[in-house]
Amino acid sequence: MAGRFRPPTPTTRTTFRGGHTPVPPPPNAPLDPGSDPDPALSPASAPIPGPAPDLGLTLGPLRRGPADPTFRVTPDGSVWRASRTPEGPGTIRLAAVRDGAPKADAWGPGATWLLDNAPALLGSEDDPAAFVPRHKLVLASLRRRPGLRLTRTGLVLESLIPTILEQKVTATEAYASWRQLVRTFGEPAPGPAPEGMYVMPDARTWTRIPSWEWHRANVDGKRSATIVRAARVAARLEEAVLMDPPAARRRLELIPGIGPWTSAETIQRSNGAPDEVTTGDLHLPGIVGWALAGDRAADDEAMLDLLAPYAGQRHRAVRLILLSGRVPPRRAPRMAPGDITRI
Repeated sequence: MAGRFRPPTPTTRTTFRGGHTPVPPPPNAPLDPGSDPDPALSPASAPIPGPAPDLGLTLGPLRRGPADPTFRVTPDGSVWRASRTPEGPGTIRLAAVRDGAPKADAWGPGATWLLDNAPALLGSEDDPAAFVPRHKLVLASLRRRPGLRLTRTGLVLESLIPTILEQKVTATEAYASWRQLVRTFGEPAPGPAPEGMYVMPDARTWTRIPSWEWHRANVDGKRSATIVRAARVAARLEEAVLMDPPAARRRLELIPGIGPWTSAETIQRSNGAPDEVTTGDLHLPGIVGWALAGDRAADDEAMLDLLAPYAGQRHRAVRLILLSGRVPPRRAPRMAPGDITRI
């Protein structure tokens, strides 16, 4: 029976959504914890304590498409992220070292903040031992991914804005809009980051983007207005990282245009919430229903019933289901991406 639940080898749209970002293994001559490619350019560096997570699985949910300008995987097995921290823009590189534990290097005004929060980013606050598989498919998916941890970025706006861009459109459209807006209004990532990496704009810049630039980025007025409203109260929204996940979601949902789908997708990343389930999604209930009960017509209520045995760990269960690659057979063509820039 185990072969029945074997996930597909290549990355699919479903496994990508589950956080599958392929990261090459470190080279035969791993990075020495005491070395640095250019000490003059790397003012902050530190090993990350604790069990070694799978960098691709743990950080994969933070990647918004294969060409995300804030996220890069390099051939040496390093993962680079450019973030706007409370202390300013910064770039962090996470790479495996000889003992298997990752090492972090950071640059820019936000370097210290990024290093201080690197353990949480790699799942130090996650408790995978609390998860008990209740289905064969989930168990098989978990066994193949022992390094899966739930990330906690500690940053709300950097997860919220791209999530708003994903409302009611295809992933292809949302990723393209995110790339264009970040490259146009952001700033180059500090340090020796790979070419083409950018830090997203600050809150004030988001509120000052002209209407025609939103249009050029293929973002309709409803989504752009929601982003502007959120950016105007960014400081209050960032307080949500200190709240328990249900309260954090309620804080976000006070903003018109932010509902349960958007708040869940955001808090899963910013707060590392293991139990927050995405509802209101077009495809997720059918995927979960098909994987656990053979019910491709499942709705949110049916999905939550199926996930009830995983109370406290439902988000992790959903990720493992998505990573299994088990989806119902397609009955219709994919939704065609829209383009309002021609209007």
